[in-house]
Formats: sequence, C-alpha cells, structure tokens
Amino acid sequence: MAGHGTVTVVIVHWNQPEHCARTIERFQHQALSTRIVVVDNGSEPPLLERLRAVVTSSVHDVELVELGANRGFGPGANAGLRTWLAEGEGEWVALAPHDALPHDGTLRRLIAAAEARERAGLACADVGDGHVPVVDPYFGGMTVPAPRGAATDGWESVDYPHGTLLIARRACLEEIGLFDERYFAYCEEADLGLRARAAGWEVGLVRGARVANPTMRSGSPATDYLMHRNTLLLVREHSGRYHAFIRFCIALWQLARGVVQPSSRVFVFSAKGRAAGMVDFLRGRYGPPPAELLGHAGSAH
Repeated sequence: MAGHGTVTVVIVHWNQPEHCARTIERFQHQALSTRIVVVDNGSEPPLLERLRAVVTSSVHDVELVELGANRGFGPGANAGLRTWLAEGEGEWVALAPHDALPHDGTLRRLIAAAEARERAGLACADVGDGHVPVVDPYFGGMTVPAPRGAATDGWESVDYPHGTLLIARRACLEEIGLFDERYFAYCEEADLGLRARAAGWEVGLVRGARVANPTMRSGSPATDYLMHRNTLLLVREHSGRYHAFIRFCIALWQLARGVVQPSSRVFVFSAKGRAAGMVDFLRGRYGPPPAELLGHAGSAH
C-alpha cells in the first residue's frame, strides 16, 4: 500500500499552538511515516511565535506555512493541499484541524480501507458517535444515527467526509478541485463530498479508525453566521433555488422563534450572526464573516 511511504498531513492552525503540538505528536503514532505541513491562518503574534517554536524544536518532519491572515479552514487547507499536489509525491494526503487527536494506527487504517476500493476518493476517520455524515436537500450537511445493524468496523459509504480527519486521493482532487473558498469554514467538506460523488468517486467513513476532537465547537456569532450562510449556499448549489428558498424560510422562522422564545434555541444561536448570514447569502457575499463577528470566534473551524 502507499502507506509504506511517507504520507503528508496538512494541519490547519489558528491561535492554539499547544493543541497543535499535541496533534503533531499524535501523527507520529500512525504505523507509517508522516510529513507534517502546518498552515497557520494568521494567528496572533505571541501565539504564532509559540507555534514557530513548536515547529523548529520538533524532532519530526514538520514544515510551517504562514498565511499572514485568517483565510478560513478551507482556504488554509487548500494552501497545504496545493503544495502537496505540486510536489507530485504520494497518492494520499491527510487533513486535520489543529486539535485532532488520532488514535494509534488510525491513518494507516484509513488509507488501507480506501486503497482496497478502486474508486475511493475521500474518506474520514471515526469520531465514535455512531453517526454518519449525510446531505439533506433542504438542510444541507448533517450527521444522523447509523442504520441499525450497520458495520462497526471498516468502510461505510457516506455523503461527505467530516473534517476532523480526512484523507483524499490525488486523482480525485486533480479531477474535482479543492475546497470551495467561498465557504471560509463550515459546509466545505459537504460540498467537496458531493462534488466527488457526482464525479463517480466513492466517499466513506472508516469505522474503527478513531480520532478524537476534545475542543468543543464555538457557539459564537461567527459560527452561526457561517453555518446559516453556507448551508443556504450548499443547498442552492447542489439542490437548486427552490430548496434554498424553503431552507431560507425555515431559517427565518427559526430565527424569529429563537428571539421571542429563548427556550427554543439550539446550542449555536446568535440572532445577530444568523441574521447577518442570511442577509449576506441574499447579497452573494461569501468568504470571511464580517470582522465584528469574527473577532468573537472561538475556532477556525
């Protein structure tokens, strides 16, 4: 298998050098050789200095790419993926955020399961929640409980790979392209998975190839903004304008209900962020969220 060679791992980082150091270390226990490319998304100067120290003091094969600004998870990932594609070495590349903690041998299991399928293009590790990633034509990317009796080990076909730890085949990315940078963060994996499946590639989750992500997702205004704006974009691009209109009406009703009935709010709720995301979708404004929202974000993804 290609895993006998060195596998490039792209890690997208923003303001969490200690988490990143642990992630780098975990990728040294994957039953194969890894080369790490850390892409820094414009971390604050003191935190960037600490990240530089982590990289320069590492005994492992680690390279740092500094973007100088927070371009988002997808664009940050693309910077590392383009480097790997240009080098022309290796059939598989791995991608993870700065706080992913793969169990021992997870990366090797991922690649072995994917290589056993000729048309496997994308695959992700198992976070252990018993769910599978699906794309609903009205609600976009989500996870739902796996069907009763589903396998607990090995390949399981899904609509898209989640971003906690995914691998991609070179030929697949060369055919379908990289992440759509309009998304900035959230929903870009669902878009990539749908594009891969439309091109005839298989997308899967490998049960038993475990990864943990102990950092709780931010409930910031920027998160709500991105999730709603990007879900509307995803639904329009892949299901059409009618479905996007229905999704917009549902989002508008949920926003109004959340304002007048706080008990109905879900974990991630910001009236300001959600409303701004819906307005920007209508305006066709994509990329990073407004600066006043991003300043309160807790994570790059």
